[in-house]
Amino acid sequence: MVQFFVIHGIAESAWARPYSWARNNISDLGNAHCALQPEPEPRYICSPEHDLMNVSFIVLGMLLVVGAALTGGLLWRRGPAAAAARLLLAGAGVGFVLVGLAPADVNENQHVLGALLIMAAGNIGLVLSGLGLAEHVPAPLRWGTSLLGITAFTAFGLFLSRHYVGLGMGGMERVAAFPLLFWALAVGVRGLLRSERRRDRALGGRGGPARRAGSSRRH
Repeated sequence: MVQFFVIHGIAESAWARPYSWARNNISDLGNAHCALQPEPEPRYICSPEHDLMNVSFIVLGMLLVVGAALTGGLLWRRGPAAAAARLLLAGAGVGFVLVGLAPADVNENQHVLGALLIMAAGNIGLVLSGLGLAEHVPAPLRWGTSLLGITAFTAFGLFLSRHYVGLGMGGMERVAAFPLLFWALAVGVRGLLRSERRRDRALGGRGGPARRAGSSRRH
């Protein structure tokens, strides 16, 4: 997930005309051609690093799919809510891959399908994830996950209806798309820290008796 935000920054900094988080869509960074784009809001798009951005979309999508597939018993409880959440999150990953493979000015239909998978399937998946996460996941993270999904899905509806409530087109799109990425990053970091603690406990358990035996021999 970190690579996406790093490359996002690199791609936007390459624009001759300043890129705006409020006026520009995220996918403007991946457009392959320089041109005036009239819809949904008029803006001039010219992204020199579009190839790099599209690769980032694809990598991000693949990581989401792999994460949804492999976390299994590590993160999720058994049941239909967890299964549906993982399927929808994987669908969002497929959406990122489609967005990267089909820039909006190359294949608009495929690009729109990818965006729908990200912001519709992905955010519904977030809502369900709050119900499907394992019991060892702290309660604030579980209910916070559902709250993030509800917020992002509401923002998606406002984005589609062009009600940007002062955030601009790009700002509202980010409220609809970024919660999924922040959640995935937070869950990934928590998983790494939890694995590190388990490894430390396992090493301590194996080393403890040996250290105690060595100490007794010295005495």
